[in-house]
Amino acid sequence: MIPPELGWVITLDGPAGSGKSTTAKQVAQTLSFVYLDTGALYRAVTFLALRAGVPTDNGPQLRNLMATSPPDVRRVSGDQRVLAGGEDLTDELRSIAVEQAVSSVSAAPEVRGAMLAVQRAQRQRPGLVAEGRDLGSVVFPDAHLKIYLVADLDVRAQRRALERTRRGEATTVEREREALAERDRLDSGRATAPLVRPPGAHVLDTSGLTIEGQTRAVVDLFRGVAA
Repeated sequence: MIPPELGWVITLDGPAGSGKSTTAKQVAQTLSFVYLDTGALYRAVTFLALRAGVPTDNGPQLRNLMATSPPDVRRVSGDQRVLAGGEDLTDELRSIAVEQAVSSVSAAPEVRGAMLAVQRAQRQRPGLVAEGRDLGSVVFPDAHLKIYLVADLDVRAQRRALERTRRGEATTVEREREALAERDRLDSGRATAPLVRPPGAHVLDTSGLTIEGQTRAVVDLFRGVAA
């Protein structure tokens, strides 16, 4: 277990659309912890690969790309900004093209290996709330609290469609359902750091919960651990 004096660590893992990002942000804000969206780091590498014409399934070339433009996190007024080689890529990371290619990039062992140090360097006092797909199983296996979020596929598709609509992107719930199902298959089936329920993780089904309810559940679990 990580000594609390080095900073508490809470991990939230789960499939896309399960509520990880919003819940993690709210938990971090409630506890005055730092928030880390690890998926954005993989999206940054994906964006760079697409822009440079690097095959998204070529691990060695992706690793070289990361060495040339190393991904990093900067926090501005409490918000996470993702940089690569000093370039702020945050506003480029939610495109459909990146969404469709990020599973391929994140499956590369070379990419996941290089990303470990970047993610672990974000731990700080008083604590870190990190969300992704292998946080409790690989990145922070000794986290003080591990949460595994799940939600019905239809609920997740509705959430994702609403997110895209709010950003002005054309989509349908059916299209998002198909994309999420494929993402689940790829993330759960990859050889390196697949999406799994981490050992010792608390399962939280968010299908019928509000963001406030999800946040309260995680905060209450943490306070029990910290007591």
